[in-house]
Amino acid sequence: MECQECHKRPATLHFTQVINGKKTEISVCNVCAKEKGYVTYPEEEAYSLHNLLSGLFNFDTSKIDNPTLQKVKDLQCPQCKMTFTQFKQVGKFGCATCYETFSDKLDPILRRVHAGNTKHYGKIPKRAGNDIQMKRQLNHYKSQLQQLIENEAFEEAAKVRDQIKELEANIRDKEAGDNA
Repeated sequence: MECQECHKRPATLHFTQVINGKKTEISVCNVCAKEKGYVTYPEEEAYSLHNLLSGLFNFDTSKIDNPTLQKVKDLQCPQCKMTFTQFKQVGKFGCATCYETFSDKLDPILRRVHAGNTKHYGKIPKRAGNDIQMKRQLNHYKSQLQQLIENEAFEEAAKVRDQIKELEANIRDKEAGDNA
């Protein structure tokens, strides 16, 4: 496919834009994309994964005069003495204590990196997957039941209690079948 701008070079970039339900597609070469301002390229060095991760941590605070923000900048790990500013530049922690020290500041970053998730549960093996899912569901029901009791929603709590009993019975039956 040739560039839709210059009609000389092969198109290497394809852009799709949807505005008010109207879809517009354009295919351009690198030269035209740069000339028209569709993309900007780093002049000399390639954009590395380190730069990407550092970019997620760096936000421009130079124009903001906020005491809370200054406190975040000055936040320092008590064990390795790494500051939050140093962490943003390096993109790595100095020690395990850094995770605890900077934990309040990490949630927004992790949400951006992991599409809104801040907890990692790992993969579940297929053979043991059903058992793990059932136990997770049981724990979820138990915490839900506790919350309903605290909120005095006793009718809903009774329904959740029945679900817990049913799930516990299924788990017992499954474990008895596996042991037989």
